[in-house]
Amino acid sequence: MSEGYERYGAPGVHDRTGQAEAFDAIGTAYDVAFPHKEGQLSAGERLIAELPAGSRILDVGCGTGLPTARQLTDAGHRVLGVDLSAGMLELARKNVPPPVAEFRQVDLADLRATGEGPGAVGQFDGIACFFALLMLPREEIPSALRLLRTLLGPGGLLALSMVEADLDDAAIPFLGNTIRVSGYLRDELRQVVRDAGFDIAHEESYSYAPASSDIPPEHQLFLHCRRG
Repeated sequence: MSEGYERYGAPGVHDRTGQAEAFDAIGTAYDVAFPHKEGQLSAGERLIAELPAGSRILDVGCGTGLPTARQLTDAGHRVLGVDLSAGMLELARKNVPPPVAEFRQVDLADLRATGEGPGAVGQFDGIACFFALLMLPREEIPSALRLLRTLLGPGGLLALSMVEADLDDAAIPFLGNTIRVSGYLRDELRQVVRDAGFDIAHEESYSYAPASSDIPPEHQLFLHCRRG
C-alpha cells in the first residue's frame, strides 16, 4: 500500500473511469484552450528561484509537458513527469524530449519513494502539482497531499494549484468530453494543505478566462508550500 494512503484504501482501487480517456481525446486542444498559463508560469519561476541548481522535481499531472516540465528543465532542473493519460504523455515526450525529462504513466495513488515498478519514484527537492488534484474526489485529496509530502526531502517545496470551487467529483463538460472535478473554497483548501503537513509560504490567485468559449472563466489558486 502506498505510504500516505493508509486511511483511504489500497492503490489501484480508485475510480478513474473516463478521466485518462478524456485527456487522451483532448490532446493538443488543451494547450489551445489554455494558451497563456500566467499563474502556472509564475509559480514555476518561484519554484526555480527557491530550489538549488540541478534539483530533482516531480511534475504531477504533467499533461503535455507545457509549460512546466519545459520551464523547469530549461532552468537546469531534473524533471520526472507523471500522468494517467498516455496521449498527454506522448505529447510531453515530444515537447520535452529525453534525456532532459522522463515521463511515466502512473496513478498518483501508486507513487512511492521506494520499491519496484513505475510508481517507485524516489524522493524530490520539489514537486509541481498544477491542477492535478482537481481530478480526485475530495475524500482522496488529503491522502494524496500526505503521500506527496512523503516524496519530498526535508524542507522540500510543493507548488500547488487548484481552481476555487465548491465541488466534489462533479461531472462537467470539458473540451467536448466529460471529466469529473473537485475543488475547495480558499479557506478550506488552506486548511486541507496545512493538515497534510505543509507550511504555506506564499499564495497567489488569478482570474482566468480560457480561450475556448465552452469553458467558463475560473478562479485559480496557487499555494507555495514547504514540507513542515
